[in-house]
Amino acid sequence: MTNNFKLPIRLLCLAGFLVSAGLMAAAVYFQYVQQLEPCPLCIVQRWFVIAVGLVLLTGALHNPRAWGQRVYGVFTILFASLGAAVAARHVWIQNLPPFQQPGCGADLDTMLSSFPLLKTAALVWAGTSDCATVTWRFLGLSMPAWVLAFFVGFIVLGLVLIFSKGSSRT
Repeated sequence: MTNNFKLPIRLLCLAGFLVSAGLMAAAVYFQYVQQLEPCPLCIVQRWFVIAVGLVLLTGALHNPRAWGQRVYGVFTILFASLGAAVAARHVWIQNLPPFQQPGCGADLDTMLSSFPLLKTAALVWAGTSDCATVTWRFLGLSMPAWVLAFFVGFIVLGLVLIFSKGSSRT
């Protein structure tokens, strides 16, 4: 896989960062304007969107040579893959039959203050009834499904960073 378009790595990283910033702006809009409270899995997905965005912003500011862009690509793929796993789990929970959906659970702040980190991670991974509720759809896909699609796009961007020929620097 090569960067046949010969776009500077800095621009690719900046574009990826802007996408992640747009996703976070949408999350803030939905939470504070539309009053849609995020469930624990939504919050974890946000952390991974932020992590991917910070990696790509650093890549855009650093403007690395070939080995550096591979490092940024690996970290982009790592965080995007972890985020994709959480988003895929969220989509799976949303598509369970009602009698199999998880019960109510505490919010993330309560879990973090009441349990050790590993126990909290296990509880978040299990999901809650809030995670099973679909409150918004666009083109038939729920928010977690869209976030999963964006994580797949970030993985592709990471692959481009890894396999492109340390091309033009601007």
